[in-house]
Amino acid sequence: MVTFESLRREERSPASGWKGFGRWLRRRLPTGLYVRSLLIIIIPMVLLQSVVAAVFMERHWQMVTQRLSMAVTRDIAAIIQIIETYPQDTDYSEATRIAREQLNLQISIEPDGDLPPPREKPFFSILDGILSDEIRDQIKRPFWIDTVGDSSLVEIRIKLDDKILRVLTKRNQTYASNTHIFIVWMVGASLVLIGVSILFLRGQIRPILTLAQAAESFGKGHKHDDFYPRGADEVRRAGLAFILMRERIERQIEQRTAMLTGVSHDLRTVLTRFKLQLALAGNSPELQGLNDDVNDMQSMLEAYMAFARSEIEEDVGELKLTELLGKIATDFALHEKQLTYSIEGEDKISVRPNAFTRLVTNLASNARRYANSLNIEAKHGAKWLTLNFDDDGPGIPEKNREDVFKPFFRLDEARNLDDSGTGLGLAIARDIARSHGGNVTLGDSPLGGLRATIRIPA
Repeated sequence: MVTFESLRREERSPASGWKGFGRWLRRRLPTGLYVRSLLIIIIPMVLLQSVVAAVFMERHWQMVTQRLSMAVTRDIAAIIQIIETYPQDTDYSEATRIAREQLNLQISIEPDGDLPPPREKPFFSILDGILSDEIRDQIKRPFWIDTVGDSSLVEIRIKLDDKILRVLTKRNQTYASNTHIFIVWMVGASLVLIGVSILFLRGQIRPILTLAQAAESFGKGHKHDDFYPRGADEVRRAGLAFILMRERIERQIEQRTAMLTGVSHDLRTVLTRFKLQLALAGNSPELQGLNDDVNDMQSMLEAYMAFARSEIEEDVGELKLTELLGKIATDFALHEKQLTYSIEGEDKISVRPNAFTRLVTNLASNARRYANSLNIEAKHGAKWLTLNFDDDGPGIPEKNREDVFKPFFRLDEARNLDDSGTGLGLAIARDIARSHGGNVTLGDSPLGGLRATIRIPA
């Protein structure tokens, strides 16, 4: 049995923690293919170089520094042996000459005294530890070293029996000081590789972006005839599949439109004959019902044709929201209904003017039929254009809000969103919105009626 405590234990379990960390990481990682591809290249390269620098370079520094320090310490030990074994003049000139000419060391002999207090060792200095160990192992006498004073010299003081030996040596004799060249080459080569990778990735990503733009333009009903497959074989195959799919869809739409145009022409001819015969028959009350049926058939036929065309042949142009909503407000005033509207953002929009006008007018006229007041809020943002239609009418039951978008679906209660009664009103509205790359949705209005929302890309 599942209890509250078992759920709390599951939340505290390591697996739940890892899932939470994975979700947190996914939210913060970039979502673009270009950036992700760069990270796939850069992250392993950085990790590899970090491991090389931490393992190989550390061992390299330590080994080379140890050998150099060992050699310098051995030279100092030899100088001490010379001083203590062979007789020297008072200024130790011969030992100083040998150290300078043969061992590249600067030495001086100072009278007996105390060594300076130990200096604080640098935190990241390898030289202090290795050189101290070598002096301690080979010379075995009290000593003092300074590796942080002069950047190019290392000072070593060794306490002898009755004197102090002071030695100055170059830092590069005791320390691997040229390792930075390897780091410079490693970082420089990495930057060059990253630059080359960026250039190649841009060339590989560009065809994918072009394909996405062509698909988005086709989804909005825009013509994009200059698209052709480019890039890698997989991207070319995807582009070719898109072209074939687009051609099949366009051919299907053309066939459907041509078929319905032919049917419409034939039916219109029949309806014209009906009207003519009814006109010749006179204004008999018995024929009024037949006249109404003919008019209904005419309206239904026009609705079918509008649904089949979906205004897909119209080109994209500019439309002013103030003019469109102003005309609708005038229509509401003529019918003694109230309409208020507000526009946030740019007034001009890029749509198919006739189709979008029909979309907005359809939703507004249906609100006018079933409600007393309508409020339209238009928000034109950087990415999306959103229009909310809030009325105080009877609304649509929540269970039927998706069904009303189906062709030929008709509500028997409250309201029917189709002037002609064919059940195509909202189907045409959603078809127009989707042809612009957006959608139409229904919800609850704060005024107590129905909220219809149009949301299309700006």
